[in-house]
Amino acid sequence: MSKPLSPVWLFDLDNTLHDASHAIFPAISANMNTYIARVLGDGVTPASREAVDAARVGYWKRYGATLLGMIRHHRVDAADFLRQTHDIGALHELVRYERGLERLLRRLPGRKILLTNAPTAYSTGVVRHIGLQRQFAHHVSIEDMRVHGQLRPKPSKLMLRRLLRRHRVAAGRCILVEDTLMNLKRAKQLGVRTAWVTQYLRFSDPIGKAPLPKMVKRPGYVDVKVKSVLKLPAHLRRLAPRYNTENL
Repeated sequence: MSKPLSPVWLFDLDNTLHDASHAIFPAISANMNTYIARVLGDGVTPASREAVDAARVGYWKRYGATLLGMIRHHRVDAADFLRQTHDIGALHELVRYERGLERLLRRLPGRKILLTNAPTAYSTGVVRHIGLQRQFAHHVSIEDMRVHGQLRPKPSKLMLRRLLRRHRVAAGRCILVEDTLMNLKRAKQLGVRTAWVTQYLRFSDPIGKAPLPKMVKRPGYVDVKVKSVLKLPAHLRRLAPRYNTENL
């Protein structure tokens, strides 16, 4: 009898492997507000904060990412948007993370793929600062998430299907580790197992005005809810039930 295939882990980056809400998200958010205000303005006066907030939340709810709305409705260049919004200075002054992440990833069985809606330059810098660059077999950033020439970041099921085909892995072998519920929900619809990381979550909207409830129950499409990714080994039997974890 052959041994079951080892799992394939799809790790999100921001607010999953590090605390982006602490300093990085506020810096990116400020840059995004400035960028969107300029685009929505009349060429002389930037748009109001209310107009910017409405666009950010509206596009986020409709498309899953504010950037997609800016591309579709305002013909924004994605590379320019990502470059300017993620120009936040020295990462070492902003990144906050738990110790033991590198050991955790080495301990988990199977391949690990970084799957992030962040741009390549930024995500590469964060991963290197944390010391995880050798733990990922592949690094999939937002620039890589194109289907038929169109940008399709998470939570796109079409993108995720294509990713699984490209890496020749069945959805049932994969585990998505994420902080964003919509991304987990869409992945679960494809048969991917899901782990929800909650410790860095502060808000339920992209503009920081809707705080999360103090007690958020695990939705049915989430297989495991953990405060920290460091707790994942304790849930391997549920996340990878067909893989023999007794020898770990």
